[in-house]
Amino acid sequence: MAFRAFTHTHVYEKQSATKEKDKSSIQCIEYYDRNVYIGTKDATVLHLILPSGTDGDPSVGQSKIRECRVRKLGSSTQVAQLRVIPIFNHLLVLWDRSVMALNMFSLEPVPALKKIPHVHLFEVCNSLLEAQAACVEMVTSSSRRKLIRIHVVGVDRWDVVREVPLLQDPVALAVDGACVCVGTSDRYLLYDVRTGSSEELFPHNHSRQRVIVTSMGRGEFLLNGPESLGMFVMKTGICQRPPLQWPQEVLAAGVCFPYSVTLQPEVLSVYSMVDQQCKQTVSLSGAIGLLCTSDGVLVFTERDIFSLRLVPLKEQIQALVSDERVEEALLLLDGVQGHRPLDSYKELQKEITCLAGFVHFYQEGFSEARDLFITGELDPREIIRLYPEIQSCLSEEFQSQLDQVNKGRDLQLLCRENRSTFHHYLAFLGDFLRAVRGTEQGLECSKEVDCALLGLYTELGDTENLQQLLAFPNECRLDHCAPVLEQHSRYFALGSLYQSHGNHIDAIKTWVKIADGLHKDLSRSDVYGHIVWALSQLQDKDAVWKFADWTLQKNQEIGVQIFNKRPPDDRFDTQDVLALMEKYPLALVLYLEFLIHDLNSEEERLHNRLALAYITQSLSEEEESVLRKTRGKLQQLLWESKFYDVSTVYERVELATLHIEKAILLGRTGGHFQALQVLVHQEGDLQAAEAYCCRAAQGRDTQFRQTLLLTLLQIYLSSEDHRSAAVDLLNNNPRVLAAEKVIQLLPDFWSVQLVSQFLVGSLRETVHQRRMAKLQKALGQVELMRHRVIWMQASKTKFRLDKGQKCKVCQRDLTEPQFACNLTGELMHTGCPGFSSS
Repeated sequence: MAFRAFTHTHVYEKQSATKEKDKSSIQCIEYYDRNVYIGTKDATVLHLILPSGTDGDPSVGQSKIRECRVRKLGSSTQVAQLRVIPIFNHLLVLWDRSVMALNMFSLEPVPALKKIPHVHLFEVCNSLLEAQAACVEMVTSSSRRKLIRIHVVGVDRWDVVREVPLLQDPVALAVDGACVCVGTSDRYLLYDVRTGSSEELFPHNHSRQRVIVTSMGRGEFLLNGPESLGMFVMKTGICQRPPLQWPQEVLAAGVCFPYSVTLQPEVLSVYSMVDQQCKQTVSLSGAIGLLCTSDGVLVFTERDIFSLRLVPLKEQIQALVSDERVEEALLLLDGVQGHRPLDSYKELQKEITCLAGFVHFYQEGFSEARDLFITGELDPREIIRLYPEIQSCLSEEFQSQLDQVNKGRDLQLLCRENRSTFHHYLAFLGDFLRAVRGTEQGLECSKEVDCALLGLYTELGDTENLQQLLAFPNECRLDHCAPVLEQHSRYFALGSLYQSHGNHIDAIKTWVKIADGLHKDLSRSDVYGHIVWALSQLQDKDAVWKFADWTLQKNQEIGVQIFNKRPPDDRFDTQDVLALMEKYPLALVLYLEFLIHDLNSEEERLHNRLALAYITQSLSEEEESVLRKTRGKLQQLLWESKFYDVSTVYERVELATLHIEKAILLGRTGGHFQALQVLVHQEGDLQAAEAYCCRAAQGRDTQFRQTLLLTLLQIYLSSEDHRSAAVDLLNNNPRVLAAEKVIQLLPDFWSVQLVSQFLVGSLRETVHQRRMAKLQKALGQVELMRHRVIWMQASKTKFRLDKGQKCKVCQRDLTEPQFACNLTGELMHTGCPGFSSS
C-alpha cells in the first residue's frame, strides 16, 4: 500500500442549471472552524456549515454539509477573495474592486464598515490575531496607484495608518507581521511596513497567473521561484530551507506542515519540507485553487470542493516504518519535533524509534537496532520474548505492548533451521542486554535481564561472561537459573549463583563435588584454588570450619590460606587454628610463619613453637634440598628472633645433631667460645665457624669481631690439624686482627715467612689507618679554618695592631701574629687566662 500524507475526500458539489453553469462557478473559498465560505463568479457568497460531530473536519460526505446562508452582492463581477477575522465575526470580501465586511454568520453587511474602493488585492495579517485582540492589520494594494496601504481593522471601524509606495504593481502578496512579501510581474520583494525599507529577493520569468506568494507563518514565505523552484524565504531575506524542485505549471501552492502542496491543472503534488521529496500525488481534474488549513488542504474546481485531510503524523511515521523506510520515518519524526507538544513528541519518538529498531533487527542490522532500542528506551523484555529458548525467564505478569503480528522472521523457526544465523541473533541479545543492564532502562526489569543473560551465556558456552555475571551482585532468580545451569552441567557457575544469593554452604558443597570428581565441569580448571579463596573471604565462620579439614587434607600448603589470606578485621582465634593444625604439620609451620613474619607477633610461645616445628621437620625430612631450606629458616629464626626461650629450644637441639643451631643458641647466651668449639670440632665446618664470627658481630664494634676471630684462632692453634686453617684465617682478616695481639698467640716455632702475608696486610692496614687519621685531621683543620674565614668575613670588623701595643691581660707587647679580642674590643694574647673567659 502506497504511503499517504493526506486522505482525499469529495466534500461539496455545487448544483445549478446547465445554462447557469458558467455564471455560478466557484472562484474562491475561505474556511474557519466548521464554517466554509464560497465566492462565486456571479457575485454570490455562500456559507456552508459542517455538522458538529466532525470537529471541524471537512473530510465528510456531501450529504452532511448544510448550506446556511447565501448573499447576492450584485448582478455581475466575480468574488475575487474571501478572508475571515474570527475575533470580530467579520467576513471580508473583495468584489467589484472593493473590500466590504459581512457578518460571518448572517452574511449581512457591517454598517459601520464602509467599502474600501479601488482595491486589487488584500491580505489579513493572521499572525496578530491572537496577540492583539483590539485590532487586526490588513494590507491592500491599490488598483489605481503603485502602493500598498496598511489598515487597522476593529469591530466597527477600519482606518488607513500607512501607505508604502511600490516600484511596480503587485501581482500577489502575503503578510506576516510587519513584513509584506510582494510578487510583481518580474520579481519578488520584501517590505517592512514599520520602517518603509524594502529588499529585492530575486527575479522570475513567470506569467502573472504563476506568480505565487504564500505566508507560512513564523516569518517565512513560500514563493514560486525561478527554474521551477519553490523557495522558502524568511522575512530577513535569507533561506533556511533547501528549495523544492516542482513542476513548471504551478497554479497555486501552500503549506500544511510538514508538507507543501502544489496545484497543477490535473494533479496536486505533496512535497516534504523535511527531505524535499515528493511524497504523494492526487488526481484532481479541473482544479483551480487551494486553501491550506491547520490540518489539511481544501482544493476547489468550478463546481466541487475536495478535502485533503492530513493523516496523523504518528500514523504516517508508522506507515513508513512498516514499509521499512526507516531513515525516512526518523527524518520526518525529527522534522516535526518543534511542532508538537514536548511530552507527545517524546512518546512518539520512543515508539517510532523502537519500531525502526525492529526493522533493522529483522534485517540483521544489529548495531543500528541496538542503538535505536536504547534511544527509544525499549523495554528489554520485548526483545527477550522473541527468543524461544530464553523467554521462559519472563514473569507471567509481563504483557507485551507491541503488536503480536510481526512480519519479520520467526526466531523459533530460525533456531531450528539455521542455527548459524540464529547465533548472530543470540549475540545481539547479549550485546543489547549488557548495554542496558544497570541503566534506568534495564533496572525496571533487572531480574528478567539477568536471568536472560545467564541463559544466553549458558546457551552460547560463554564461560567468561557467565562467571563475570555471577561474580558480582546480580538479580538472577535462583528457582529459574539453577535448573538451567544443572541442565548444561555448569556446576561451577551454579556454585557462584548460590554464593551470589548468600547460600555459601551450598556453593562450597557444589564446588567440592567438582574437586572430588563427583561433578564434571571443565569450565574451571583450578576449582580447589577457588574454594580456598572463597573460604578465605567468607564471613560465615561456621561454613569455613565446616570445610577446613577437607581443604587441608587436599593440600596443606594451599589450604592454610583460608586462615592466612583473610581480611585483617575478620581473622580467627589463633589458638583455635593451632589446635586444628596439630594434624597438619606443614600447614602449622606456614601458619606460624604468617603470625610471626607477617603479623609480627611477639608471643614467646609462638616463636618457641615455630622453632620446635622447624626442628621436628628437619629431623623427619629426607630430601636434601628441602632439609637445607628448613634448616636455613630455623637458623634465621634463631639469629633474628628475640622472643623465643633459648633454654627450651636448646634442650631440643642438644638431643639432635643440629650443631650449627646449637652454636647459635650458645652464642645467644654469650658462650661464643663453646659455640666455636662446636662448629670446629663437632660440626667440622670451618667456614661455618668463620661465618658465625661475622654474623655474631653484626651491629657490634670492630673490637668485638676481633675478639671472636682471636678466639677462633686460639681454637685452631690448639690443634695440629687446624694450623693451615689458622693461617687462612689470618690471611683472610688482616684488616681486623691486630698484628701485636696475633703475634702473642702464635707458636714460637712459626716462621715469619708462614705469616708474612698476614703481617704485610696488617702492617699496610695499620699504616693506612694512621695516614687516614692524619688526613682526616688535616681535613678537619682546613674545614675549621674555612669556617673561621667565613666568620671573620661575616663579622666585617677590622682591628689595627700598632707597634708597641700591649696585651690587656699581661701588659706585654703583642709580637705574635695570633691575638684575640674581648667583647669590649681590647686585644690580648691567645694564651693569656683572660682569653678563654672573654
